[in-house]
Amino acid sequence: MVKSREYKTWIEISKNSLANNIKTFRSILTSKTKLFAVVKSNAYGHGLMVFSKLADELGVQGFCVDSVAEGHTLREIGIQKPILVLGPTLPSRLSEAAADDVILTVSNFEALAALIESKVKADFHLKVDTGLHRQGFYFDDLNKVLKILKQWPQAHGQFKGVYTHFAAAKDITYPYYTLGQIEVFKKTKELFLKAGFKNLMFHAAATGGTILYPQSHFDLVRVGMGLYGYWPTGEALAQHSLIWRRNLGLKPVLSWRALISEIKNLKAGDFVGYDLTCKICRDTKSAIIPVGYWHGFPRSLSNKGRTLVRGDYAKVLGRVAMDLLTVELPEGIKTKVGETATLIGREKEKTITAHDLAILAETSVYETLTRLNPLIKRDVFNS
Repeated sequence: MVKSREYKTWIEISKNSLANNIKTFRSILTSKTKLFAVVKSNAYGHGLMVFSKLADELGVQGFCVDSVAEGHTLREIGIQKPILVLGPTLPSRLSEAAADDVILTVSNFEALAALIESKVKADFHLKVDTGLHRQGFYFDDLNKVLKILKQWPQAHGQFKGVYTHFAAAKDITYPYYTLGQIEVFKKTKELFLKAGFKNLMFHAAATGGTILYPQSHFDLVRVGMGLYGYWPTGEALAQHSLIWRRNLGLKPVLSWRALISEIKNLKAGDFVGYDLTCKICRDTKSAIIPVGYWHGFPRSLSNKGRTLVRGDYAKVLGRVAMDLLTVELPEGIKTKVGETATLIGREKEKTITAHDLAILAETSVYETLTRLNPLIKRDVFNS
């Protein structure tokens, strides 16, 4: 447990919120569909080790990471459940993957050839490009892939699954594209089953597909943003509520706090921060919070971002600096050095979400969360 006085800034991970989100996703899946947590990129800023240990305890059935290195980290902290590497793997890391029993993604002929030639007994899933046009074999490549696999004695021992990734499943206003990808993937599944590969895991859906396209669940779903308590897009939230007449009740898992390090009395006419971008129009009391863009509070929130101090909004004044920001204390709010300010999270009746910051910064909630500095202390709270 973080003791706030030991750190200038820290991140709280809510066990209750994560438990709620896992339960919510399990409620929309059949018992045959596995729930894998996507914890790549430092668990979307939540802390790879802290979040993954908690998710393991709360019952997710596997994990998705970006690299063999992330998979190795999970094994070192005692996670024994399946781990799928979503990103490419260098040939030099194949032996490490096998040693850690980490499942690789093979998405092109070069990677398949490297794995076969290495003679390393690493399990893998094939990735098929059904329309995202990023990683993956095209459907028309699959007969050639099958020919290679049939000629490889180790194939049936190491080949464990096939998957794809949707391009537009976060918005059902143009469903034809996602439905088309699902149909291509169904044909892909049929092709592999007819070829004699019977014990494969087939999967396609991330958070958006899991929520909006139940026909895409297959054998497992890869849920990232939803487990962290956010919808992948505002459109997905609105559409789900309209069509299914219910709110899933996802709860943000992460809160970000910092201690107020200084309080200043500003006079009308004073300038605040670099480049003189903020001129005070009336006598104002301000607070200095020791975080900045190095910590992950975007510089684009200069003069328009906000924090919470004693349960009320405190607007950012001037430029967000590398390690400091200044906020205007609301009238009537009495605070002092050493008290807590909230950058993401809830205080009393008011909340600032990562989505709120993303809108103000003109970016996505994905970028807002993943840019939180990995050196900031993270710990689990029961709240």
